Amino acid sequence: MNITLNGESRALAAPTTVLDLLASEGLAERRVAVEVNGEIVPRSQHAGRTLADGDKVEIVHALGGG
Repeated sequence: MNITLNGESRALAAPTTVLDLLASEGLAERRVAVEVNGEIVPRSQHAGRTLADGDKVEIVHALGGG
């Protein structure tokens, strides 16, 4: 299946969850905000939210600093 991740096309094996995607991007342990098709996916739902062909995913991770 194909999704758009932060504006770039990506091919993924189906089924893939948000948590699977974060793990493949090296972000599973980081504090991130995930949006799928304009809807925020809470961290508690990352493991259960399965992505579908054509989904648009935005991942933003927090950076510390001062």
